[in-house]
Amino acid sequence: MTVAVFTFVLLLADAVKEVLPLLVSGQVKFGVVGQLIGLLIPFVWVFALPMGMLTATLLIFGRLSADQELTAVRSSGISLLSITSPVLLLSLALCGISALVNLDWGPRCRVAFTTVMFRLQTEFSTAQLPEGRPIKEFPNHIIYIGKNRNGVLQNIRIFRFEKGANSVVQIFSPRGEIETDVTNKVIYLHLHDCKGVSLPSGALISGDFTAPIDMAQQKKGERRAKITDMTFNELRDEMRDVERRVSASLQNLTPEQIRMAKSELKKQRADPTSPIRVQIHRQVAFSFACFGFTLLGIPLGIRVHRRETNIGIGIALILVALYYSFVLLAQSLDNRPEWAPHLLVWLPNFIFQAMGAVLLWRANRGM
Repeated sequence: MTVAVFTFVLLLADAVKEVLPLLVSGQVKFGVVGQLIGLLIPFVWVFALPMGMLTATLLIFGRLSADQELTAVRSSGISLLSITSPVLLLSLALCGISALVNLDWGPRCRVAFTTVMFRLQTEFSTAQLPEGRPIKEFPNHIIYIGKNRNGVLQNIRIFRFEKGANSVVQIFSPRGEIETDVTNKVIYLHLHDCKGVSLPSGALISGDFTAPIDMAQQKKGERRAKITDMTFNELRDEMRDVERRVSASLQNLTPEQIRMAKSELKKQRADPTSPIRVQIHRQVAFSFACFGFTLLGIPLGIRVHRRETNIGIGIALILVALYYSFVLLAQSLDNRPEWAPHLLVWLPNFIFQAMGAVLLWRANRGM
């Protein structure tokens, strides 16, 4: 029931933000809205499954403790570990379901949702330059946009390959804007305060820079998903492809030119594989959230021992906010590989499981 409640709440939030405006404006019919909502359900399960398991654990064991049921069971010679073992096994089973949702079902449904939404949008818009993933749809370019807020860009990285892969221009800009030429189907990226290097010549680029992107050359039928919407296998393929492209650009350079290029990339923190690596670890780490939440929720529910539902829900929301704050921190540092953000997403799992194991052991001894 708690999973269904959180699914409805999260689904409602996504529907209000993305689907309802299309329905109100008359752009879609109710049948399309139903299709979009159905595609969102597996995606919101990524969050609803662990949240629902945590809330249910807090409510059930809080009620058992408040009614002295656990004391009665304990007096019958049954240990707390024996009582909680089926719940912990259930949480492990849900971890398996979460793994399927996180690594495959959720991203696939999100991509299908995004595809339907894309067809409903205008044919030519700045939505074709999404944020948060390497954009490789344009020949001889890899573009990464940190944020795209209605054409106002932040943290732009451009890798432009020329003469096969023997020459590459690498540009970083903290801010920029998009100008769209609908007639000629060209997008101009106006970048400010640029820093970059042209290899193998070693010529430096600084100041303002305008990069024209010919939309007519975009590969038809290949609209790649953001890395946050990719499955586990797609993320691995994406990382290998980006590494191959970057390695090929350095293949024919001298050791000194390679050293200079790596030094410039380090200064600009331009590691195109870091966001992909963070996403891979995030998907796997999320799959174990159900077990960590359950392991911590059991002793907390016993300690709080309250009958009120709102108390359990409040505690659950606080723990969920704490858990996902680490994930948000890791994603905000995905372009700072020196901080190892791909390992930071595992930290809440370790903290919750360690605290839960200690509290459960103490609760078992104290009963």
